[in-house]
Amino acid sequence: MNTADAMNTADAMNTANAAAHTAGAVIAGGGAGGGAGAPGTPRLDFAKAAPKAFRALIGFDAAAREGLDPALVELIQIRASHLNHCAYCLHMHTNDARKAGESEDRLHMVAVWREARHFFAPKEQAALALTEAVTLVAGGGVPDDVYAEAAAHFGDQELAHVLALIFTINTWNRVALSTAKVAGTDTRV
Repeated sequence: MNTADAMNTADAMNTANAAAHTAGAVIAGGGAGGGAGAPGTPRLDFAKAAPKAFRALIGFDAAAREGLDPALVELIQIRASHLNHCAYCLHMHTNDARKAGESEDRLHMVAVWREARHFFAPKEQAALALTEAVTLVAGGGVPDDVYAEAAAHFGDQELAHVLALIFTINTWNRVALSTAKVAGTDTRV
């Protein structure tokens, strides 16, 4: 899928992808009563236990995606999920990226994008660097040069949406990790 085709389907995909976390969490999140559960099984159905918070997160996720290239959305979500060691979200978003036409080569290179820059456009590299800085913010903040590079590739509105997307995937990763989501249990179509 080329960038023009991807942008034409962005609105439909943004809505579907924002709802993806809902479907995945509802289907895979059915732990019994909120206890610790058996190893490898979900602990809590976050959507049922905190429906207002869950709906608010879904709304934030959908708003964050508005106007962003769906391929870029998936790259950001994949890289943050790598950094957070969130197998559930990594599995979900690599599958979503494949369905959107992303190549296997690029998917394999996301974790080592600095050593494989030729697989990614400068704008994607800037977004990946910003994703790393924001995801690992406790380790030293967001460096001025990383922010400046992202700002050079994105206008204010688009940059704000990229940041919001980074915030939401980091939150989704924490939901999945805290509730012990199991990779490969997302049954969305």
